[in-house]
Amino acid sequence: MSQEAVPAQEAAHDPSVPAPQSAPKGLLQQMEELMAALNADLTQLDADLQQSSSTTPQPSAVVQRSAPREP
Repeated sequence: MSQEAVPAQEAAHDPSVPAPQSAPKGLLQQMEELMAALNADLTQLDADLQQSSSTTPQPSAVVQRSAPREP
C-alpha cells in the first residue's frame, strides 16, 4: 500500500491536521528579527558590563614584587 498526500480540502476537514495560525514568515524576515533581538541583547550586556566596570574599584598601580636575587 502506497502513501498518498492528503488533498488540501480533506486536510481542512480533518481535525488531526492543525490549521495554520498565520502566514509563515519569510526567512529574511525571521533573520532580521533574530538579528534585532541579538543586537538588543548585546547592547544590554554591554551596558551592564560598562556599569559593573565603573563600580568596580580599579587598582591605581600594579605592584610587582621580584624574588630576591641570589648572589
